[in-house]
Amino acid sequence: MVSVPSPTHGTRSVTAVEPPLPVKLVVAGGFGVGKTTTVGSISEIRPLTTEAAITEVAAGVDDLTHTPGKTTTTVAMDFGCITLDPTLKLYLFGTPGQDRFGFMWDDVVEGALGALVIVDTRRLDDCYAAVDYFEHKRIPFAVAVNAFDGEVEHDLDDVRWALDIAEHVPLVVFDARRTGSVRDALLVVLDVALTRAEATAAT
Repeated sequence: MVSVPSPTHGTRSVTAVEPPLPVKLVVAGGFGVGKTTTVGSISEIRPLTTEAAITEVAAGVDDLTHTPGKTTTTVAMDFGCITLDPTLKLYLFGTPGQDRFGFMWDDVVEGALGALVIVDTRRLDDCYAAVDYFEHKRIPFAVAVNAFDGEVEHDLDDVRWALDIAEHVPLVVFDARRTGSVRDALLVVLDVALTRAEATAAT
C-alpha cells in the first residue's frame, strides 16, 4: 500500500500492482517440427516471425518429404508471449531448425529459464541435435512429441530410448495447433526449470 495526494480528501491509499515476472523460454527442434505453429498458437500478441520462402536450392537441402506443403522456413527466430496469470509472463523464443542456422542458437537461448524441444516421430534423426544441445548446455528442458494429424508413430518409451533421453527429462505428447495443449507443455518446462532452480538453491 502507498499513500498518494488527493485533491479533495488529503491522501488516499492505493494498492501498488506488481508487473508479472518475465520468464524467457525457448521453443526448439529440427526443421518443420512445428516451432512456429507452437509459438503462434499461444501468443497473446501477433507473433514475430522471421520466415523466408523455401527456394529450390533450400528444398534440395531440407527434407520436405513429410512436410510437402511447407513453403516457408524460420531463418532467425520466432517470438511471442503469454501471460499465464497476474504474476507470470512467458516470453517465447523459437529457434531456427536447420543445421546451417545453428550458430544462432547460443544467442537465442541466452538467459532462458528452460526449453521445450519439439519432436516429430516421423523424423527422429532430426531431433538428436536439439536434445544434445540442451543436455550439453545444462539448460532444463522437456521433450514434446508433436501429434501431426492427431497421431504419433512411435510409443513414448521407444522415443525416449531412440533419442537417449534421460529419465529425469519429461516426455509428453502435444498438439502444436491447440492453445491448451501448448500451454500444458510449457507448464511442464516451467515445473522442470523451477525444480532445478530450487535444487540448486538448496545446495
